[in-house]
Amino acid sequence: MSILLQLQNGSDIRGIAMEGVVSEKVNLTPSIVGKIAYAFAKWIENKTRKQNLIITIGRDSRLSGKDLVNASSSSIASLGHMVYNCGLSSTPSMFMSTIINNIDADGAIMITASHLPFNRNGMKFFTKEGGLNKKDITEILTLAEKIDVPDSVGVEVKQLDLISVYSEILVNEIRKKTGMELPFKDSKIIVDAGNGAGGFFVDKVLKPLGADTTGSLYLEPDGNFPNHEPNPENKKAMNVIQEAVLNTKADLGIIFDTDVDRGAVVDKTGKIINRNALVALMSSIVLERYPNTSVVTDSVTSSGLKTFIENNLGGKHHRFKRGYRNVINEAVKLNEEGTECHLAIETSGHCAVKDNYFLDDGAYLVTLILIKFAELKKQGKSLTDLISTLKEPLEAEEIRIKINSDDFISYGQNVIEKFIEYVNSVEGWSLETPNYEGVRVICDKSSGNGWCLMRLSLHDPVLPINFESDEKGGCKKIKNMLLKYLSRYDKLILE
Repeated sequence: MSILLQLQNGSDIRGIAMEGVVSEKVNLTPSIVGKIAYAFAKWIENKTRKQNLIITIGRDSRLSGKDLVNASSSSIASLGHMVYNCGLSSTPSMFMSTIINNIDADGAIMITASHLPFNRNGMKFFTKEGGLNKKDITEILTLAEKIDVPDSVGVEVKQLDLISVYSEILVNEIRKKTGMELPFKDSKIIVDAGNGAGGFFVDKVLKPLGADTTGSLYLEPDGNFPNHEPNPENKKAMNVIQEAVLNTKADLGIIFDTDVDRGAVVDKTGKIINRNALVALMSSIVLERYPNTSVVTDSVTSSGLKTFIENNLGGKHHRFKRGYRNVINEAVKLNEEGTECHLAIETSGHCAVKDNYFLDDGAYLVTLILIKFAELKKQGKSLTDLISTLKEPLEAEEIRIKINSDDFISYGQNVIEKFIEYVNSVEGWSLETPNYEGVRVICDKSSGNGWCLMRLSLHDPVLPINFESDEKGGCKKIKNMLLKYLSRYDKLILE
């Protein structure tokens, strides 16, 4: 595989952009990023047959971000296209630049590596049709291998304060839906941006809507991420915002990942609403507006969530595959096939709704939650009331089994295929259907009282296995049965 194609990570580009971690050599340099950006512009030229493009480029707070934006901007400008450097931005705002009338970009690039360590960086791409898919990225990288970026100076790169334009859209949406100019004037709402790009939400969204944001954390962009990983799935990060909500007596706490395409919240009692609880909350909000609609989720959602969506809310739960792009694409596909679907959401905090172009947008996720928060507060209720009947597992665990094989994909697939035979031999275990990823097992009360899912990682030589139980010690029972099976394979590292 070529050097450039090795940088592909599904529908994104990911690589090591800085020194600083032992044994991790830089493979995402400004020149390589400039070459990929140049190929992206040529790819759009080929698709649209347009010779005068508008391309927007933004970044999160990573230390390497400015250099990579400059490299991208100058390479595309050398083609004569109009380029806007949007500076510190969010991933969703970059897509919005393609549909905002007074910008009307033909393409957009976000320089980000989400919640990965400080030395990493990457690229996400958008056109007016939405985020690019895996096939598109492969085409762009293949094209990039065949071209050389000229040294000639191109047109002047212009500056654009995109995040302010984007924030105004969110503010107007909240005012319109709540019917109030200052819907949060009696509310204390704090934000933990984790030193990523999400700090804008305080000054540009919450304060104009009247919120008291005193006690917000880590709003300053800092690519060293000195306080905690900007990640709504990270336990430390969630504990930090939970503690801040309780200490400041806030009505609501909000947390974003680095590039603001994911989010989660904490209610005034300190209840963390992420993962299954976040899916349940968004399902409740969307199904109230669109009764009976389908909700597409990733593969590791709990049995209790399925019951909540289908029995309590009257919706349809379509449990699909891991990967935010997989979930979004499946939702789009269902609609095209005639099955109404208005929500695609991963337990990671990626959330996309049909009303918002099926864009995975952490700030829009929080916007919908804030609208419901304001409505409930007038009724003397809280967000937690919407998910009070969600049955969450007593225990939950994930193990990640490393595969010590050069051909880890074939090896892992064989382990999963043979696992089906093993499941059929275990008393009290049965295969769950329908199932779209790996092998999902229902474990009855005598054999763990829960479920487990074995799948192959999307990108790494790893078998992630998730399992949950509704009884104390149930996860240990399930885990022991899993390890009994996995011990047959000498290339699996069982620690």
